[in-house]
Amino acid sequence: MKKALYVVLVICITVGLVFAGPAVAKKVFMTIGTGSPGGCYYPLGGGMSVIIQKTIDGVRCAAESTGASVENSRLVGIGDTDMGMVMGSVAYKATKGLKPFDKKYPLVALFQMYPAPEHIVTTKQSGIKTIADLKGKKVSIDVPGSGCSTVAKAMLKAAGFDLKKDLKLANLSQSESVQALKDGIVDACFFNFAYPASAVMDLAATRDIVMVPVSKKLADKIVKENPYYLKVTIPKGSYDDVDYDVLCIGDSNVMVANKNMPDDIAYKVVKAIYTNVNEGKYALINIHPIAAQLTPANAVNSPIALHPGAAKYFKEVMK
Repeated sequence: MKKALYVVLVICITVGLVFAGPAVAKKVFMTIGTGSPGGCYYPLGGGMSVIIQKTIDGVRCAAESTGASVENSRLVGIGDTDMGMVMGSVAYKATKGLKPFDKKYPLVALFQMYPAPEHIVTTKQSGIKTIADLKGKKVSIDVPGSGCSTVAKAMLKAAGFDLKKDLKLANLSQSESVQALKDGIVDACFFNFAYPASAVMDLAATRDIVMVPVSKKLADKIVKENPYYLKVTIPKGSYDDVDYDVLCIGDSNVMVANKNMPDDIAYKVVKAIYTNVNEGKYALINIHPIAAQLTPANAVNSPIALHPGAAKYFKEVMK
């Protein structure tokens, strides 16, 4: 008798689970690889994870501090992280299996977050107005191996300079470059960051600065030779006394995902983020001012292919 009751009970529980199963909402857990707490990636990624979790039913999301671009490319590529913030040039190299990667990773872009133009800054006293005027000058290009120094060298080589003979290059950090330009130790500095940047505003507060533009012809050449770079214009008025638009070469910052992310998830994630950039309880603009550059026009300007789900959203809003 007891055995019979036990069998009936098991059957009832099993049937109940079968019928109850579809009614129970399946939770989706997602992660975003960001960067160190001192950069833009960390707070911005945290804000995005809150938006995703609070505005998409059935989705939970957490932002994780990582080693940023290279690590995030690998983590997303092998499926250990769902999304990651990555410099555009790094994402491009990851998809091609170029150094520092030893194989190709299946990455696509959900969106380009914002460009980071290469600033070439000097002072009126230097007399430098064009890249050609840098010949024979003392120029800081940031620390060895940095993204800034990589872009600077690509630009200078494309401009026809012999880096050892035609220029006096210095590998100073951002803060060291600012002070060296103030003191007249160097004639010009290369910086790579989003605008407006505090380092340049610091210089403009005490010196008459000049932003050196890239000619359209040279910009076209650089981008052709380095397809992961972008042409970026810093609008006039972004810095005091710079009353002209400045054409620059820049790297991008991309939110990447694995190609295997379902289209509907990619669509929902991108829609949630872009409808909460400037407005709403979770507006990203309240977390970091760089969020102002999260626009659909910037989003689609990616060095790697857009995820189909993301492309669907941007096609809808850019009609």
